Amino acid sequence: MSARTADVLGRVRDGWRDLSWTAKSLLWGFVLTVLWMRYSPIGLERRIVVDGLIFFVGPMALAATHGRDIGYRVDRRAIRNAVLLALFVLPFYLVGSSLPSIREFYPMWGTAAELRDPGAFAVHAVKQFALVVAVETYYRGLLCVGVGERFGIKAAFISPVVYAIHHASKPPIEILLSGPTDVLFGAVDYKSNSLLPSVVAHGAGLVLLDWLVIHDPIIPTETVLEWLRWLPIPI
Repeated sequence: MSARTADVLGRVRDGWRDLSWTAKSLLWGFVLTVLWMRYSPIGLERRIVVDGLIFFVGPMALAATHGRDIGYRVDRRAIRNAVLLALFVLPFYLVGSSLPSIREFYPMWGTAAELRDPGAFAVHAVKQFALVVAVETYYRGLLCVGVGERFGIKAAFISPVVYAIHHASKPPIEILLSGPTDVLFGAVDYKSNSLLPSVVAHGAGLVLLDWLVIHDPIIPTETVLEWLRWLPIPI
């Protein structure tokens, strides 16, 4: 290593050391999102590996090396809020599962014929939940609970922007609802000082949605389309 290279690396190391925890979290979050956008694969199994390394190991490594808590806490308040949040979003999944655009897009991995087998669906559900734990560690852990001491509850508005960038290919109705939902998830996690509410609501919700879309709609599609005909976007 040349003296110049060593000098540059030393300056970078010193600059990193001088940054606040909030600045490090946001900068590291930016690096992780660039990595994800570059290397994110298509298949569920590969997504679990890549998202696990980027969205779980990445934030947890930063937190561990700085002695910080990014929401891995379970107590009575977190459990209560997890149940309440899951119940609150349940109607949205029930209604959404009847929409043509949602039924066409989901399940993202596997086919309806494959997942109607109970054993196959159980394995699929476990994999989905593992993926949710990883992404929530990033979105609500690093980018919300992790920087909450600096921004307060306003930290809940950070992850929706990143989420929208990452999921621009999803159905328009889902993109429309993802912003307010992300803010709600972040606010509840911030107040709970725990990732548990968003992990439970998001994980259970995705598993439920996949189960709903591989079966006949509980609420007739025509009824839901009539309810939402006023929306100016494809549903």
